[in-house]
Amino acid sequence: MLFNSLEYLLFLPLVVVLYFTIPTKWRWLLLLVASYVFYMSWKTEYVILIAFTTMVDYLVALKIGQETQKRKKKIWLILSLVVNLGMLAGFKYLNFFTDTINILFSTTGASPPFSLYKILLPVGISFYIFQSLSYTIDVYRGYKKPETHPGKFALYVSFFPQLVAGPIERSTSLLPQIHKPLAFDEKRLVSGLKLMLWGFFKKLVIADRLGMFVSYIYENPSQHNGIPVIVATILFAFQLYCDFSGYTDIARGSARLMGYELMINFNRPLIARSLREFWNRWHISLTTWFRDYVLYSLPYISQKKIITWKVHRNLVITFLLMGFWHGAAWTFILFGLFHGLMLVLEAVAERPVALMYERTRLSRFPKIKNALGIFYTFFMLCFSLFLFRAGNLSDSAVLMSKAIDFSNTAASLRLMLRNNELIFGILMIAVLLLTEQYHARHNLIEKIASRPLPIRWTVYIGFIFFILLFGVLHQQKFIYFQF
Repeated sequence: MLFNSLEYLLFLPLVVVLYFTIPTKWRWLLLLVASYVFYMSWKTEYVILIAFTTMVDYLVALKIGQETQKRKKKIWLILSLVVNLGMLAGFKYLNFFTDTINILFSTTGASPPFSLYKILLPVGISFYIFQSLSYTIDVYRGYKKPETHPGKFALYVSFFPQLVAGPIERSTSLLPQIHKPLAFDEKRLVSGLKLMLWGFFKKLVIADRLGMFVSYIYENPSQHNGIPVIVATILFAFQLYCDFSGYTDIARGSARLMGYELMINFNRPLIARSLREFWNRWHISLTTWFRDYVLYSLPYISQKKIITWKVHRNLVITFLLMGFWHGAAWTFILFGLFHGLMLVLEAVAERPVALMYERTRLSRFPKIKNALGIFYTFFMLCFSLFLFRAGNLSDSAVLMSKAIDFSNTAASLRLMLRNNELIFGILMIAVLLLTEQYHARHNLIEKIASRPLPIRWTVYIGFIFFILLFGVLHQQKFIYFQF
């Protein structure tokens, strides 16, 4: 059941109406049933996995809460880690490891020892396992008391608006909202609908339109070169942003209809002035998860002193794992490695770069300095997307080499300029960036809300018709569903 499907547009209003109709004490049960129905719409058997994860972490957290000895608490935590990460590895990484071993054997002339199996990746498994694990780790660390209500904990793990692609919520935020549901509020309902509408605009009008050109280039890497490859890579950055942040807006808006506030997952990442700032603005729920549960867990202190090289090592390890989280492929591993190394390089070069700005007097021109930072960050992001978007390392290498081959440039430009969908998509990117910039300064939503009723509804209805008229409506999946 995709967010951009008729089924969801019928399912969500039904759930919302029932939610505010039934007694408050049963609302958690309605949402739990709705969440399991939503998840089963993908594949009925998947529900066994999420129920198993829920049961394991619910019981383990209770045991951790009961134990008084640190060693025994740790044993229970390890059990949760082994079960959850083992399940994730089995479904997501088993074929990657066996294929890698087979290739190593083949290079020595030996027969591959393993057979590959067709294993379907359960939708959302990377997200809900991380969400469930964060709860258990927080209980172990003493940040959260064990949840005693199994049904409400099950809802925390499976809450349908953010189940399949986040945001990855924390128990300290979502569980209290489940325990104290809010009464119906018209302003909150309208706010949720506005957020969903903006998400649909980003997904249907921009992301899916750009995706047609990007797929055309990337699925035939040897047949294109120069400007089209560069343009496709730049547009993929915007496609990925609009697709994923659009999903997040719809998820947050859906939850807000029922009084639940999910975390902000994107904060205008494409205007970041460094890769460090980019990762503080992009997929915030994932980066903070790895920061809190991986980066801060790795040793970096010796004799009460912070060891710089260990901090840098930990950063690279964390981003390697973050890349691997995205997918069982060397392209994603190298994507993570690239960003980890670049973040280390930025940290090392921070002082020399600041001195350079002082000596060249660029520090007196903050707008130029910011523009250079945005250009550098976007360039590095696009370069790394050759790995992220390509199907394999071979295609990635071909695309990188083709990007600097400018033969037939004039013919390529003529073809691109005749592509009306492409031109319109680029125009919509400009609309998106200008709107986000204006909203950041003047709160566009509040400005529209302050207008007289006829003007407000003219804007809202006009925007809906615009999406219906110019949106790509043939139900393209969200990119992050594959992770």
